[in-house]
Amino acid sequence: MKARLDAALEGNLEAFMAEELDIAERAVTSAVHGRATRLKSALRADVISGGLGRRLARSWQQKNYPRHGTSLGAAAYVYTKAETLIEAFDAGATIKSSEGFFLAIPTPSAPKRGMGRKRITPSNFPEHRFGPLRFVYRPQGASLLVVDNQRQTKAGNYTRSRSKKALRTGEGLHTVPMFWLIPQARLRRRLNVDAVTRSVSSGLAGDIDAASQATRRRRLR
Repeated sequence: MKARLDAALEGNLEAFMAEELDIAERAVTSAVHGRATRLKSALRADVISGGLGRRLARSWQQKNYPRHGTSLGAAAYVYTKAETLIEAFDAGATIKSSEGFFLAIPTPSAPKRGMGRKRITPSNFPEHRFGPLRFVYRPQGASLLVVDNQRQTKAGNYTRSRSKKALRTGEGLHTVPMFWLIPQARLRRRLNVDAVTRSVSSGLAGDIDAASQATRRRRLR
């Protein structure tokens, strides 16, 4: 550092300050953007370790500023495209139905998709294939939405019987639950966004110093 100060005192102060500014800008930009990348990776890992899958993990994204070049005011924004889900599993939210008294949970016998290829719900249930849903109240345990007059296929699925004899006698037909109805569901907390963010962000100052020292060493070679 003494040689650099001597160079500045010998009349190269302007060049010295310009180089110091360049080093600082590079160090801040590299450290901030690098630390944001580490945070994004840590948050994705938190989702996966919480058993919520890689698709939700990939909802964590990153934007760097500036997008090109360097700056002392460099910044990075780490965010999720699935904010509602992340918040729910981060807080352990209680979910209630927004349309009625019950929350409808599809049973394993329910089709995966409803009308319009949307996620199955009672409102888009394909009654033209299975017949009308029927409400079954149970004082103990979850109530049900069921379909009657179902026959089991060779694949183990169910479909509405068209046999007049079977419909008359009930032979070989089943009443199949399609939805469990519960008042509410409590999501177990699986994420800890604040703890991950604090842990990763705490090393930023050290990163800036390390990046600055590395740049100086490269220029002295």
